[in-house]
Amino acid sequence: MLTTAIIREKRDYIIERLRIKGFDATALTGIILNSDVERRNLMTLSESLQAEINRTSKQIGAMMKEGNKAEAAELKEATRIKKEEIKRLEASLSEATAVMNEALLKLPNIPDETVPPGKGPDENLLVREWGEIPSLPDNARPHWELIKDYGIIDFDLGVKITGAGFPLYRGKGASLQRALISFFIAEGIKAGYEEVIPPVLVNEASAFGTGQLPDKDGMMYGTKTDNLYLIPTAEVPLTNIYRDTILNEGDLPVKLVSYTPCFRREAGSWGSDVRGLNRLHQFDKVEIVQITSPGLSYQALEEMAGHTGRLIEKLGLPYRVMLLCGGDMSFTSAKTYDFEVYSAAQQKWLEVSSVSNFESFQSNRLKCRYRKEGSRETSLAHTLNGSALALPRIVAALLENNQRDGEIIIPEPLVPYTGFTTLKPGKE
Repeated sequence: MLTTAIIREKRDYIIERLRIKGFDATALTGIILNSDVERRNLMTLSESLQAEINRTSKQIGAMMKEGNKAEAAELKEATRIKKEEIKRLEASLSEATAVMNEALLKLPNIPDETVPPGKGPDENLLVREWGEIPSLPDNARPHWELIKDYGIIDFDLGVKITGAGFPLYRGKGASLQRALISFFIAEGIKAGYEEVIPPVLVNEASAFGTGQLPDKDGMMYGTKTDNLYLIPTAEVPLTNIYRDTILNEGDLPVKLVSYTPCFRREAGSWGSDVRGLNRLHQFDKVEIVQITSPGLSYQALEEMAGHTGRLIEKLGLPYRVMLLCGGDMSFTSAKTYDFEVYSAAQQKWLEVSSVSNFESFQSNRLKCRYRKEGSRETSLAHTLNGSALALPRIVAALLENNQRDGEIIIPEPLVPYTGFTTLKPGKE
């Protein structure tokens, strides 16, 4: 959420930059500024009346001591009227604040100056590519066929137990899944991230703090009785650790890594783009989060992107990094890199990670601040997060790209975690 201060100072700039996201902020910023002026005027009037009441109260006390009961009664009546006026002012203040906050919640984050214009994915900017696209034999197959022959992932049982989009991993498929999680976590710890195992259910305040509510309510699974939500990503509980918190500058950056299952309603209809592991309702992901001072957040973004890229390289998967254009960015992001691995059997790029800087957009909602050394004043921190990595499409690419002579080769860095070097057809 943007602050009213920055909207007052840079309204024209905000309107111009949000056009990059395809958003016209003219009306909303006008509502916010008008409501803010009204709020401040109402607060000034209320404070002025309260000051008058305080002075009058002292006069009434003095008059009562002197026996001037009639004059004291007149002042009491005047005070009563002023108190009623304050109640009316407070009601108007509450209404103006509600109007302002409603408008603020509809205003997206400002894209960074380096974000290119564009309406959708076709206009994202290629930042870099790594690796060679493997040449597969003519009989190479997509992962949704391989998993059946190799007995490692069962979608039919997932449908039986829960429904579409909830796969069941078994045997060496479960071992591969666990190996990837352990590998990603271990690499995160090596890079200086603290491992956290958070709850996978969060309350409404947490979902609001990171921007999932109110605009993404329809994409989340919720429990009506307890008003809790299953997390769409570990970003939500990890970042909310620091909700309503003031950090010392010396504590920054905060660096956290976490494995969680993730839950999203967005699986969509059956088709080539969502088939098999390409899109799920439940999936496993290792997430990295940083909280930094504003001056270091873009350095942190590049560091996180570098960490994500190195993970993919260690797995031997060809990948590319895309800088998202304004029209393809999320509501909350100021700058996002997408990582895509190449699926040789499907002959297309699959997104496996988004690494984003939210600047102070989330921290303003969260009230996450930091205090500079030697200062009493506090400032909003910057928050960042990234997938390092989401497992489903990584597994899909590993199975498809590494199929050789009737078996699937396990990447060397995973072997200490799996205990086996290949997958072979049939249940093992």
